[in-house]
Amino acid sequence: MTFKIGIDVGGTFTDFLVSPEGEEPRIFKTLSTPDDPAIGLINGLEEIAQAYGLELDALAGSIDTIVHGTTVTTNATLTLNGAKTGLITTKGLRDALEMRRGIREEQYNNRYTNVPPLVPRYLRVGVAGRLDRNGDEVTPLDLGDVSDAISIFEKEGCEAVAICFMNSFANPDHEQRAAELVRSKMANAYLTVSNELLPSIRFYDRISTTVLNSYVGPTLTSYIHSLLNRLADIGFSGTLMVMQSNGGVVAPEVAQARAAVTLLSGPAAGPGVGLGYARAHNRDDCLTVDMGGTSFDAALVQNGEPVTVSDGEINRYRIALPMLDINTIGAGGGSIGWIDEGGLLRMGPQSAGADPGPACYGRGGTKPTVTDADLQLGYLDPDFFAGGKIRLDAVATTASIESEIGKPLGMTAEEAATGMYRVINNNMAQGVREITIKRGYDPREFPMVVAGGAGALHACMIATELEIPMILVPRESSIFCAAGMLASDLKHDFVRSFVHRLADIDATELKNAYAEMQAEGDALLSAEHIGNEPGQRKHVAKIDCRYAKQYHEVSFPVLLDVLEAGDFDAIAKAFHAEHNRMYGYSLEDQVTAVEVINIRLQSIGITDKPTFREEHYAGEDASAALKGKRRIYVPEEDQFQTALVYDGHATRFGYRITGPALIEQVNTAILVTAGFDCVCDKFGSFAVYAKGREDLVKSALGG
Repeated sequence: MTFKIGIDVGGTFTDFLVSPEGEEPRIFKTLSTPDDPAIGLINGLEEIAQAYGLELDALAGSIDTIVHGTTVTTNATLTLNGAKTGLITTKGLRDALEMRRGIREEQYNNRYTNVPPLVPRYLRVGVAGRLDRNGDEVTPLDLGDVSDAISIFEKEGCEAVAICFMNSFANPDHEQRAAELVRSKMANAYLTVSNELLPSIRFYDRISTTVLNSYVGPTLTSYIHSLLNRLADIGFSGTLMVMQSNGGVVAPEVAQARAAVTLLSGPAAGPGVGLGYARAHNRDDCLTVDMGGTSFDAALVQNGEPVTVSDGEINRYRIALPMLDINTIGAGGGSIGWIDEGGLLRMGPQSAGADPGPACYGRGGTKPTVTDADLQLGYLDPDFFAGGKIRLDAVATTASIESEIGKPLGMTAEEAATGMYRVINNNMAQGVREITIKRGYDPREFPMVVAGGAGALHACMIATELEIPMILVPRESSIFCAAGMLASDLKHDFVRSFVHRLADIDATELKNAYAEMQAEGDALLSAEHIGNEPGQRKHVAKIDCRYAKQYHEVSFPVLLDVLEAGDFDAIAKAFHAEHNRMYGYSLEDQVTAVEVINIRLQSIGITDKPTFREEHYAGEDASAALKGKRRIYVPEEDQFQTALVYDGHATRFGYRITGPALIEQVNTAILVTAGFDCVCDKFGSFAVYAKGREDLVKSALGG
C-alpha cells in the first residue's frame, strides 16, 4: 500500500490527511511544536504508523508524496526573526524601503508610525549606475561600489543579500553583474535578485518583495533541509512538495529560491478544496472560513477560481507576488479574552497557542480563551475533546473566566462566556466583510464552507450576522487545509511589465512576451516531472490595465486564444466589465484611454486528486446517530436550553437534524443554532441552512 499525505502545520495543531491507495482518506491531528515544527510533524507520522499497524520506517518507505504547508516564513516575518540582510540598490534610493509609497497607512492618525524596515539603514547600500525606464544605460554600473557593499555585509555577518535597482525590470544587466560579484564573494549567502523574482514596474513593491524574500530565505532553507534530513532518517524517499500562497505547490528547490511564495501558504490550500465541496451542491462560488487554534482565515472563490491579489501585505510589509486574497485575523480557539483600558471585553489577537494552551487543557494556561468559552457554554464535551485524547478541565475553565472576565465586569462565568462568544463571532464576521463587501461582493450570494476544529461552533452566528443562508461543513473540516494540499496543482506565476496604450500595442510583441513566459513555465513543470499530454498542463493569462492617469490598475483574466488573435476589443471589454464591478463605473467610450501595465501568466501542472466516496441515501430520520442530550447556550434565545447531541461519524446521507442541536466528531463539533437546520449530503458533509430555505439543499438530496 502506498500513501499520499497532506500536512498543515498550524500554531496549535499539526493536521494530517492520509490518503492510502484504494482506501478512504483518514484524519489525524497532533499538537504543534513551535520551537521546531518538524518535531510535531514526525510525531504525527508516528501516530499514523501506529494507526495502520506499521513501524515508522515502513510507513515512511510507503509514502509516495507529502504535500506540506509551512508557517516558518510567516512566523519569521511576524516575529521579525528573519535573517540579517543587506540591500544593494541604486545610489540615492536606499531609503525607498523606509519611505515606502509616501502614503500614511492611517491617514488621520498623526501618531501612526511606519513599520521598521527589515534592513536597517546602515545595511542598505546605494551604488552608482542608472538605467532609464526603457532600460537604456544612463550611468554605468560601478562594480567597485558593489564590492564595497559586499565588504560591509561580510563584516556585519549578513546571512542574506537583496539586489534591487531602479528600472531593472526593463533591463536586468546591472543586477545580473552585481549578482555575479556577490555570488563569487559571498557564496554561502542567500541571494535574491529583483528581476529574477519580480520583473515588474513599481519600485517600492519590487524592493520590498525582494527584501522579504531574502529576509525569510535562510529560515525556510534551513527548515526544508532539516525536514528532508529527518524524513530521510526515517526512510522517506518519495516526493516532498511545498504549498505556496497562490494556492499551488512547488518542489522544495523552487520554494527555497523563491521563499516569499510560502508566506501565508498554510491557509492557501483552503479555497481550492472548498470549491470542491461547493460543487457538490452545483455551486461555482463560495466563501471559505477556517478557524484554527490561533487564527481565522477567510477567502473567496468566484466563477470556479479563488480570488487572487498581487498587492498583499504581511505584518504591514508589502509583497507583490500573486497570492490568494485571504484575510487572516487573530481569532482562533486559543484566542485570549481580556478587558481593555476602557473596560470593554476583547478577544485576541493574543493566543494561548499549543503551549500552554487554553485553561481547560490543564497544561499551565490560566487565561480564558474561545475554547474555554465554548466549553462553558456546553458546546464541548470535556470527555470527548479530540476523541478523548485531551481531557478538558471544566473547573479550571470556570475559574479562569470568572477571575479574568466575570469579576471585572460583574458577571457570572456563564454570562462572561456568552459575551466572549458574541465578541469573537463579531470579529470573524468583520474578517469576512473585508474580502467580500469591501471587494465589491455580497456575502449573501455565496455558500460559506466552514473549516477548522473550532469553526463549526461559530459558523451559524457568523452567517446570521452576514445574512448568509447556507453553510457547508465538510466531514474533513478539522484538517481542511491539509485536505486542500492533496488537491492542489503545481503552480508557477510569471509577470512582465508591458506599459503601452492598448490601442498602440504590437500584437506580435505581446504574443511573443506571453510565449517567453509560457516557455519558462513549461521548463519548470518539466523539471517537476509533469508530462505534456492533454490535461496535464494549462496556462492562464492575465492583464493589468488602467485608465490613463489612474494610479491603480485592475487585473483580469484573458483567454490565450484572444491574445493569439490580437483581439484588443475583447480585452478592453473585459477590462471595462471588471472596472465596473470593482468601482461601480467604466469608461467604454474612451477606448484609447486604456493602458496596459503588466502581463501575467500562471503555468499549472495538474496533479492526481484524492476522491471521496458517495454514500447511499439512508432516509431523513437521524435518530440512529443520536447520542444524548446536553444543556447548551442558544444564542438566538439568549438562554440555556437542553439540545439533542448527534454522533457526526454515525450520520448518513439524507439525515436531517433540526436546530438547536450539536453534531460531534472526534476533531470538531457543529453547533446548529435555533435559526438553522441541517442535512447530511452524499459526501458525508453537513449542509446547514436557514430555517425555511430547504430549496438551498435540494442538490444535497439529489434534487
